[in-house]
Amino acid sequence: MDIGLMVEGQNGLTWERWLHILRLAERLGFPTLFRSDHYFIGPQQDSLEAYLSFAVAARETTRIRFGPLVSPVTFRSPVDVGRMAAQVDLLSGGRFVLGLGAGWNEAEHRAYGIPFPPVSERFARFEEAIQVMQRLWAPGPASFAGRYYRLEGADCLPKPASGRPPILIGGSGEKKTLRLVARYASEWNAVNLSPDAYAAKVAVLERHCEAEGRDPATIRRSLMTFAVIGPDEATLDRATLRMMSMWGAPAGTTPAQYREGLRARGMIVGGRDAILAALEQYARHGLQEVQFQHFLFDDDTVPEFLAAEVAPAARAL
Repeated sequence: MDIGLMVEGQNGLTWERWLHILRLAERLGFPTLFRSDHYFIGPQQDSLEAYLSFAVAARETTRIRFGPLVSPVTFRSPVDVGRMAAQVDLLSGGRFVLGLGAGWNEAEHRAYGIPFPPVSERFARFEEAIQVMQRLWAPGPASFAGRYYRLEGADCLPKPASGRPPILIGGSGEKKTLRLVARYASEWNAVNLSPDAYAAKVAVLERHCEAEGRDPATIRRSLMTFAVIGPDEATLDRATLRMMSMWGAPAGTTPAQYREGLRARGMIVGGRDAILAALEQYARHGLQEVQFQHFLFDDDTVPEFLAAEVAPAARAL
């Protein structure tokens, strides 16, 4: 099992912090570094435009895979996303992973004047957007006549280095999302599921793959988690306080109490032994990578701990 990093780009990410995290991830040997694609969630803070940050990542790193986890298809036209993805893929030598989702946070859409259609339309647009991008990446001019998007002889040049960037689909919705994973995705990314919940979603994905005539083993499986982890109690407290500031907590809640609530919900909380015990359970269900949230942008303790004490043992799972 691989261990990757994930950062929330809308939670105070600056260029200085992004450059530092890119170099840190590369130096410590992480195979992947993903970031969210949001204007804001909760309080509005510094928030770097995702695709500008990916162009920087392509030039500042030489080895890691990177991309959005995930880009809502509501934010940009599929032509713009497809062109940017192809060019970042080319710039990085084929290391870009295009993470996509249907979009969910109505508040940021409303704040920035972005239409937020009903869920059924968002998923219909999602599927058409994937088809449009795949046409753009294929050799030669592309045409497409859908309900929401059209192409008429569009030859999107330059083409991506890898033929087409791998598409990662994030989410675990059983009726729509996992069906699209089975149909289109190179990678499925689940979010914050306990091992038992993850196993149940795997079973649903496998049924969708059977209906699509696809071998589920051809889909890479990863999971992003808001785990509260670290080598010591002080680090756990710092990470917990950061999470409490992001997501809120009842008045008077201590960091230790907050962590107990997270444990009760099946989240990973603790040090090396607790992490590896949880990863072993996920590995039984075919999970290939876990991306741990890097909450404290100005503190390298958790990434260094993961690289030194967790990743080597996880690779043996």
